[in-house]
Amino acid sequence: MSSPSPAADPGPDPLRLGLLYAVVFVEIGVAMPFMPVWLGTLGLEPGLIGLLLALPIATKIVATRPLTGLIDRGVAPRTLLAAGSLTLAVTYALMPAAAGLAVFLLGLLIVVNAAAQAPLVPSIDYLTLAAARRAPKRIDYPRIRMFGSVAFLLANLAGGALLGALGGQVAVPLLLTGLALLAATVALSAGERAAPRERTPERVGPPPRLPRKLWLVIAAAALIQASHAAIYAFASLSWAAHGVSAPWIGALWATGVAAEIALFAGLARLPARWRNPFRLLALGGIAAAIRAVGLSLAGGDLAVLVPLQMLHALTFGATHLGAMNAVSAFAPDGARGRAQGTVGASTALVSALATLACGSVYGALGSGATFLMMAPLALSGLCLVGLAHRTEGTGEPGRR
Repeated sequence: MSSPSPAADPGPDPLRLGLLYAVVFVEIGVAMPFMPVWLGTLGLEPGLIGLLLALPIATKIVATRPLTGLIDRGVAPRTLLAAGSLTLAVTYALMPAAAGLAVFLLGLLIVVNAAAQAPLVPSIDYLTLAAARRAPKRIDYPRIRMFGSVAFLLANLAGGALLGALGGQVAVPLLLTGLALLAATVALSAGERAAPRERTPERVGPPPRLPRKLWLVIAAAALIQASHAAIYAFASLSWAAHGVSAPWIGALWATGVAAEIALFAGLARLPARWRNPFRLLALGGIAAAIRAVGLSLAGGDLAVLVPLQMLHALTFGATHLGAMNAVSAFAPDGARGRAQGTVGASTALVSALATLACGSVYGALGSGATFLMMAPLALSGLCLVGLAHRTEGTGEPGRR
């Protein structure tokens, strides 16, 4: 079969890619804050709720890399997106009935749900990075990824009001079922026009191995991202204990996401040297260490907390973009899907361990020590960035 002529190929569509991010992140933006609330309405014991909330983390650690790696074996990213979103819709729809029958069934659905969600964002990242390599003048990864951040923020803001209007114990699963079906519809309609799966020559022998410098970058990004564990788990509790009002707590979270969006929107205007993956990761590590120390001392002082939350643009945004740029630049053909999955799985694993440690420290020593213990994670990631850059500088070849 002859390939389509260049004139017949409109090339990757940034709006389609942005829409994929938006529909997936809207679902995440509702599920993350409101699924724990829904579990609480079931009358379950706190320990059991904690176990059910830990199941998705453990599942994604195990499932992300092999499922995203299916792309390298010929499975189209669109197929993963559609199948995963349809599975999410089915599992969300069944959760109310399962909760009424047996907690075990609910836990099983949560595991399947988490496995279905695991490859969604890495698959869109794969599509977008592939499109950026095909058409670098038309496709700007940070600006397209910004659609996801905006959708997540809007879902956070609108989700509570919408769920309050729906009411009842089935409101959260019902809304999430609809959002997952919407994501499946968009994935199926987008087709491969968004960005075709990269075709690589037939290989004989084992699949290509990720180069050492990419492993170092992935480890660095995982450590820096894990430094958010104390913030995600205990920042709201700490701020409330220091007298920060609920509206201001919400505003502080929104400040972080807004700063992230601003970075994604404006990064293309910066000189190319500032978009280097090593520099982005270094900025993320330095900002994460400063943020950890600052939060340990800030208490409830809004004049300090607001600028510290604005550092989220670097601690999360620059770190994420640095990791994605490194995957695009350093992962060999035939291993990019596996590399995307490795980033997600590694971050989930280190973040889960950091969250467990935070729980113990918060109970024994309080919020100041909990935030401060995140600084060594960020600094360790920064050291790995330097080692990866040194490896790059020596021209160390990727081991195949």
